Amino acid sequence: MTEDNRKIALTLMYDGKDFCGWQVQKNAPSVQKAVQDALEKVLGVRPDVSGCSRTDSGVHANMYVCHMDAKYVTMPPESLMRAFNANVTGHLSCYNAEYKDADFHARYSCSGKEYVYRIWNAKYRNPFLEDYSMFVPYGIDDGALAFVGEEFSGKHDFRAFMSKGSKITDDTVRTVEYFRTERKNELLEIYVKADGFLYNMVRIMVGTYLEAAKGRIKKGGIANIIESGDRSLAGDTARAEGLFLNRVFY
Repeated sequence: MTEDNRKIALTLMYDGKDFCGWQVQKNAPSVQKAVQDALEKVLGVRPDVSGCSRTDSGVHANMYVCHMDAKYVTMPPESLMRAFNANVTGHLSCYNAEYKDADFHARYSCSGKEYVYRIWNAKYRNPFLEDYSMFVPYGIDDGALAFVGEEFSGKHDFRAFMSKGSKITDDTVRTVEYFRTERKNELLEIYVKADGFLYNMVRIMVGTYLEAAKGRIKKGGIANIIESGDRSLAGDTARAEGLFLNRVFY
């Protein structure tokens, strides 16, 4: 072990169906545990590892950043990445490892995150996307629903879009840079970028979008729900398997 005060940041991707989320839990497989298990095999010690987000059970990640102290590492970052991938279990992979300054923190140095929620919008199921999208058989006129993204965007108190059980109770103001959709035939993708997210915020936003798709929320309705701060007025929490942490910004 060296006296290096820097950090090593690992950038991961993983299939959330294998895990109960990021954080270590008793008697349940977590991403954090899988990362620590692999690093222990490589380094001979079990380092503390901090992640950029507490992703929920079943949620996937195209980009997830975590860090540990560099004092544990005696090999180049690229060699660490290769050794990690040779020893990790589950559908999880590291595609970048690099040194960071001593004050870097995967979570607190983050300036924003982008999530993508995938909806298979067709009259039939897609067996290849069962674990990676939400099946919605009714029509969604995404062009007519542009008002939803417009009303979500900006700096607001999003307490109406937070599930019960959140540890955050007083600081519920977030700035949403965009809530936008992209359609690729039957696959509808919803992209949401913000400076931070509340517990289940994106999934509740998507559930509310689907209420608008059914005609139950009209123009101005999203703004009214935000103003009310009332969780019961927003939509259901969309299923976890459609959600991906897509990008993390520093």
